[in-house]
Amino acid sequence: MKISRETLENFTLAYPLERIVPLEQALFLDIETTGFTAKTSCLYLMGCAYYEDGRWRTIQWLAEDSSQEASILAAFFQFALPYRFLIHFNGNNFDLPFLMKKCELLALPYHFDYFEGIDLYQRISPYKFFLNLPNGKQKTMEQFLGFSRQDVFSGSELIGIYQEYVKNPSEFSEKSLFLHNADDIRGMLEILPALSYYDLFHTEVRAKKVQANTYRDYAGKDRRELFMYLSLPAALPKPVSAVSNHCYFRGEEREGVLKVPIYEEELKYFYANYQDYYYLPEEDTALHKSVAAYVDPAHRVQAAAATCYTRKYSAYLPQWEHLFAPFFKKDYKGKELFFELTEERKKDRAAFSAYANHVLRMIASMF
Repeated sequence: MKISRETLENFTLAYPLERIVPLEQALFLDIETTGFTAKTSCLYLMGCAYYEDGRWRTIQWLAEDSSQEASILAAFFQFALPYRFLIHFNGNNFDLPFLMKKCELLALPYHFDYFEGIDLYQRISPYKFFLNLPNGKQKTMEQFLGFSRQDVFSGSELIGIYQEYVKNPSEFSEKSLFLHNADDIRGMLEILPALSYYDLFHTEVRAKKVQANTYRDYAGKDRRELFMYLSLPAALPKPVSAVSNHCYFRGEEREGVLKVPIYEEELKYFYANYQDYYYLPEEDTALHKSVAAYVDPAHRVQAAAATCYTRKYSAYLPQWEHLFAPFFKKDYKGKELFFELTEERKKDRAAFSAYANHVLRMIASMF
């Protein structure tokens, strides 16, 4: 078994990872195998990154042939004992199941039960279309964020290099094997800033300033829209923008802006207990029976779910779930929900922060 250790000199994380995990308790893991199935493939290299004495360091274990699989597994799990958080890229789908199956086949007593896992792929890849990326692969994220690898080989090419290394060890093949895995580990550290896009939709943004603007649409009609200037939870490594349901978002570094249309029109509030109401066709409204009992029976009918409403002309904002009550609709079967932009609500900065997060979650769900 060959071991390689390296200190990443002058390297600083560009993302506040310590907000998620204590740095000294975090262990990054990546493995190299000759295939996808533990039963028929060899685990030949395991690599980790860790934080120690104020610096990021790496350690790698290389099996010189398949007989050393158990040795590198034992070395890894012994090294990992002090750590609590295991960070990987798509490890939930490949690395960890592969390692567990390999331990089972080799009758080794190791497991990951004492770790709390963080899969970077599962956190980042759902937003690949939001970022205009073709896929959520690690190399794609590295290119997006400007990380340049030294390694020139693909994972599949490395399999052939390892097989040749087992038969005829050489300095070139050994360095190539270590370098590819080292770039995988370093790449995970480099793409951590992409977690800021995850934070954008899972950590609370804060509305710093809110204002309503008027503009003229393509038909020459005056329209109004709400501007929310936001403080973002983490600096975005690259600016992003998105449009969905007539809402617009743009974010750059720690600042963001949301534009949401304000609807000035008559909407309906529907009462749930329609059995207790009469509908007045001439007035096009519903009244509770305690009041409508005094209305001429010729001018009232039993309300149905679709006619049990009152109408109100006001300024409204859209919502995509029941965030604020009461909620209004255009008609009974309509799926669009609105809430009234009252004078009291205009002064509620906390409510606008909650609404900004609500709109951002809606935008994220469209990608």
